Amino acid sequence: MSDLTSMINIGRELARKLTVVGIDSSEKLVEVGAKQAFFQLKGVYPQVCLVHLYALEGAIQNTEYNCLTEEIKKELKAYSDCLKGR
Repeated sequence: MSDLTSMINIGRELARKLTVVGIDSSEKLVEVGAKQAFFQLKGVYPQVCLVHLYALEGAIQNTEYNCLTEEIKKELKAYSDCLKGR
């Protein structure tokens, strides 16, 4: 199993939070997906924000979160807004 911090966009703190919610490897993050990982994080850490979701998706795609396509960012923002009840 690969260390989460070996993934782009995933620092020690985000890796620690992911481990708390049961995502303890890069393989597990890819399996779970960015949206589900974000949902799980939100349940324990309500302060996580849209940038965290972008970071997770970027990690899975092996790209800097700010290099995600506008289409993907729009989809992720809609998901994040849905979780907020907007």
